[in-house]
Amino acid sequence: MSSSVSVAAEWDLLSDRFYRRITIYSPLPWSSPATTTASSSGGGSSGVGRLDLSTHIVAAAPFGGPIAAVRDDSKIVQLHSEPSRRRLLLFSSSGHPLASSPWTPHLPRLHSLAFSSSLNLLALLSDGSLLRFRLPDLNPITSSSPVPLLPPASGGVADAVFWGGGVAILTEDNRVVVTTDIEVDDPHPRELADPGVAEDEQVLCMAVVEPQFVMSGSPEVLLAVGDRVVAVDEDGVQVLGEALEIGPVQKMAVSPNGKLLAAFAHDGRLLVIPTDFSRIIFEYECDSALPPDQIAWCGLDSVLLYWSEVLLMVGPNGDPVQYNYDEPVMLIPECDGVRILTNSSMEFLHRVPDSTTLIFGIGSMSPAALLYDARDHYDKQSAKAYDNYQLISSSLPEAIEACIDAAGYEFDVSRQHTLLRAATYGLAFCSRFPHGRFQEMCKILRVLNAVRDPEIGMPLTVKQYKLLTATVLIGRLINANQHLLALRISEYLNLNPEVVIMHWACEKITASAAIPDVVLLEGLLDKLRLCKGISYAAVAAHADNSGRRKLAAMLVDHESQSSKQIPLLLSIDEQDKALQKSIDSGDTDLVYLVLFHIWQKISVEKSAPLDFFGVINARPLARDLFIAYARHSKHEALKDFFLSTGRLQDAGFLLLKESRELERNPMASKGSPLHGPQVRLVEQAHRLFAETKEHLFESKSAEEHAKLLRVQHQLEVSTKQAIFVGSSVSDTIKTCIVMGNERAAVKVKSEFKVPDKRWYWLKSCALATVGNWDALETFSREKRPPGGYKPFVEACIDAGQKTEALKYIPKLTDPGERSEAYARLNMTEEAKKAASEANNGDELFGRLKSTLAQNTLIDTLRDRLSFQGTY
Repeated sequence: MSSSVSVAAEWDLLSDRFYRRITIYSPLPWSSPATTTASSSGGGSSGVGRLDLSTHIVAAAPFGGPIAAVRDDSKIVQLHSEPSRRRLLLFSSSGHPLASSPWTPHLPRLHSLAFSSSLNLLALLSDGSLLRFRLPDLNPITSSSPVPLLPPASGGVADAVFWGGGVAILTEDNRVVVTTDIEVDDPHPRELADPGVAEDEQVLCMAVVEPQFVMSGSPEVLLAVGDRVVAVDEDGVQVLGEALEIGPVQKMAVSPNGKLLAAFAHDGRLLVIPTDFSRIIFEYECDSALPPDQIAWCGLDSVLLYWSEVLLMVGPNGDPVQYNYDEPVMLIPECDGVRILTNSSMEFLHRVPDSTTLIFGIGSMSPAALLYDARDHYDKQSAKAYDNYQLISSSLPEAIEACIDAAGYEFDVSRQHTLLRAATYGLAFCSRFPHGRFQEMCKILRVLNAVRDPEIGMPLTVKQYKLLTATVLIGRLINANQHLLALRISEYLNLNPEVVIMHWACEKITASAAIPDVVLLEGLLDKLRLCKGISYAAVAAHADNSGRRKLAAMLVDHESQSSKQIPLLLSIDEQDKALQKSIDSGDTDLVYLVLFHIWQKISVEKSAPLDFFGVINARPLARDLFIAYARHSKHEALKDFFLSTGRLQDAGFLLLKESRELERNPMASKGSPLHGPQVRLVEQAHRLFAETKEHLFESKSAEEHAKLLRVQHQLEVSTKQAIFVGSSVSDTIKTCIVMGNERAAVKVKSEFKVPDKRWYWLKSCALATVGNWDALETFSREKRPPGGYKPFVEACIDAGQKTEALKYIPKLTDPGERSEAYARLNMTEEAKKAASEANNGDELFGRLKSTLAQNTLIDTLRDRLSFQGTY
């Protein structure tokens, strides 16, 4: 049990809880005057010298993240071996230098540094502008110019509080400006309600309740003004705790869960109150009324106050715990404790877990302590091991769980092993305990021990690891260029290593400017092949952005997914290869993507599309898709394609289609402006058809159509009526006769060689349409009609003129035609008589059946035809 006593001797009792301060890294490399950076964005390595927290503005990222520092130009500093020009420095939590970058001169004074939730470094300047840097190389994000967060004439920054996703700024003229989208390229700061600070009042301190702890979803800013504390948000201002009579508050800190507030009053009292100031949970009177330099929560059970050389930990009951330091201290709050950074060491102060207390507590006889002692006896081959087992056999699962849990909270590897060996001793006698729990803890500890190594410098606890998740931890490792460790952790935890290998490949390309493309490609492929399904296109895109287009082209050939491969080929001007790959994929959408890209590039460069036409003409799928698309929207391009590839007849048909579309254009009915282009299109089609012997019919038809359009255009001009264009030759003749312009009709008949037989039909119909029966009769007597008098009969019957029709029916020579005509006029007897004279009785009967409605008449006709022997 002596080992347990030595462990517990390191603890400090606060109220009824034990706390322990663990030294994680000591001494820190920066405490040596010969420190050099591992990399420098300013070019090459650069000495950083000793880092003194008292002379630097320092920020540390949570979850064991890195530390950034810039020398404070408001303080007089004795320079040792470091350069006089200020530099932005980046260290791991173990003090190993990661990067160094020259601080831009002539900027406003630096107010504070902070890290965002995505681990970008933020630098707030005194004028309220913000600089952002990407880790690990400290390159500025977006641009080197600061992003303004304050309105003009605000007076600059008086105080500021950062949280993971934003910042709250108190201006010199006592306005509160909040920015919650600090990660984006163009943040949108907004001013909260006026806190109502009088001219003779001063804001003593401020704190922020983060948005996730406020019902409105917006941050709430607490300001200590005079004897009161006000809560400021977008909706208004509320005075808090007036009934509590706290007095002027000089320091405040919000608890990690956003429910409690630690406030140091002007009279030296430390108060812990809810953030709604409903009551005082507890208070403690400090020996000093001077406000502490720093105040921070250690978990949810205690508060740390730091004055120069003194760190005081105060709990809800009992005496506080005091730690003395002879060097500057920086408190870094974590979810389960506080990291304590000094010039020479990194420590972690936290509450001793219950499982650890059960095992190592002085005089503890808990089952977990007896199991731990039993393992010690077993290693010594003592029979007391079995005696301890018999004492705890009924509580063995709880004891095993406590040993496993306590091992997770230990930073000392040997103590982890001892606790896990105790757990395995119990597992040998307890089959009902889930062995997966033991294996899970072993995995977690192996990961934690790997990242806690001083060369890595991420002192994560098991609770922080679970909150951070393994995926985010791997992301942090690759961003710190620890690709080998990230890959091993991914493989160990059965996670997809694709993101690790891709990031390594991109960084390898960036750092290998002097290596030839072929040699670099071999090295990249050796690693990229380790992960099936990895996106070669993403790596190739990075190579292209880095100015290595040849390497990008070689990498993209290994991409298996056409949807990723083809867009990249287009971006590196490999259009021919992209088109062939899209055709091979069989995906018409990808083919269209390539075609549109090439065509748009031709349009932008205003170059001749002949090469494009030649490329797609040799590929049937691309050609057919282009034609199908161009028929709907790009007639001119399609016409050029047909002409350039010798498909003259297709170009001719396209011109005819365009002429028809012009004909349907509403503007065509309002005059002649579109008639000229329409005629020219048809004439062009005629010339194209005439180039080939196989399309003589189309050529002649186009020629006749153009001639008809010109005639119709002349008729519209002479009559001042837009009713001719678009109609047929027959309709044009009929329209002329209806309008009384028989001379024009005769001219059209002559030009287009209309047969006399059709002429009689057209003129008869036209005269009947206007009811000019005298002219119709005169026309019938001019000469014997070439097709007989049937046109006259049909015209009269269609016009409903029975009397006029009877003038011409007797002149019909065909009995069948006479019979049908009489039947249409419902003249039964005359139809019977004419039908009896017909020779084609069957055919006539069929026609009459559809014409006559009376069944008796049909029966009579059938009898008569049967009598004559023709039915």
